[in-house]
Amino acid sequence: QVQLVESGGGSVQAGGSLTLSCVASGPAYRRRYLGWFRRVPGQEREGVAAISTIANPTYYSNAVKGRFTISQDISANTVYLQMNSLIPEDTAMYVCAANDFVDSRQALREIAYDYWGQGTQVTVSS
Repeated sequence: QVQLVESGGGSVQAGGSLTLSCVASGPAYRRRYLGWFRRVPGQEREGVAAISTIANPTYYSNAVKGRFTISQDISANTVYLQMNSLIPEDTAMYVCAANDFVDSRQALREIAYDYWGQGTQVTVSS
């Protein structure tokens, strides 16, 4: 069973930065693909960024491209989300997700992932 534990959330003013971490455990073959999603109450979960541990391609939503960077430390079983130039619209619960295989066309789609963490809250004030 794959377990995902997020950390690094908090409150920051607009224009600030935060780095989120997601530590993954369980069979490595079940978590070859890792993604970050965010959820605002009353809205659907939105794919933000994703990465493969195999070939290391990265994927970003248009809303965060150029501001957020996803990276990984395979030896530490950790994926990071560096968030810069934060805006109030980035306020959400950020959740890490994993699966053994994700088609590149589905990389930011919730349905592509089987394993989910509990999330870490990010609040951006204006």
